[in-house]
Amino acid sequence: MKPAVAVFDLFGTLLDIASLRAVAAGVAADPDAFVALWREKQIAYSFAGTIMGLHEDFDALTGYALAYAAAKTGTSLDPAQTRRLNEAWHAVAAYPDAAPLLRALREGGLPCVVLTNGTPAGAAAALANAGIAELLDATLSVEAAGAYKPDPRVYALVTARYAIAPEQAVFVTSNGWDATGAAAFGMQVAWCNRGGAPAETFGPPPRWTVSSLDEVAALAAAEWSP
Repeated sequence: MKPAVAVFDLFGTLLDIASLRAVAAGVAADPDAFVALWREKQIAYSFAGTIMGLHEDFDALTGYALAYAAAKTGTSLDPAQTRRLNEAWHAVAAYPDAAPLLRALREGGLPCVVLTNGTPAGAAAALANAGIAELLDATLSVEAAGAYKPDPRVYALVTARYAIAPEQAVFVTSNGWDATGAAAFGMQVAWCNRGGAPAETFGPPPRWTVSSLDEVAALAAAEWSP
């Protein structure tokens, strides 16, 4: 069955968070470890905020996570460095396989949507700077739900927007926890496991596991045709 819409996570799926290392290199002794810790805490704060009912937007959580990463690693940041690092999230590069996939899906008549933890303004800036904004039909932010993924209210933004059942949406994400969250909601999920991470051991598994968005394009041609 051809899905009604293809939905994509943004950061880490279409956009390459590793490109933050170049900015972190100017301040952190180990840029790779610094960015990894920053990202880990950013996601942890989104989980914690949703569980506690203390919602703040993703830009705020990114700032809190940066302060934690700096303190944890003994990295001293002045206000200008802090601002430059936080703003770098709005200028991360797109993966080389992102634009070709989006273009192919849209040419095949499948709407492409981003569902992101990011703010509407932050996501819009990131997509524009990455050069792929025009390849998307809509960008949905968790701000409309007041909660973060993998809360079901976030995935419901898609089904409400398109008036569809969950199984009519294909969701593509690089995050294992996001893949299980969307699968639990009932979406057809393609986990883009770029780094060869082990599969999640809790929650429903994704329908497909691929290693790149190129494989998603092949999957679409083979299984998502009318």
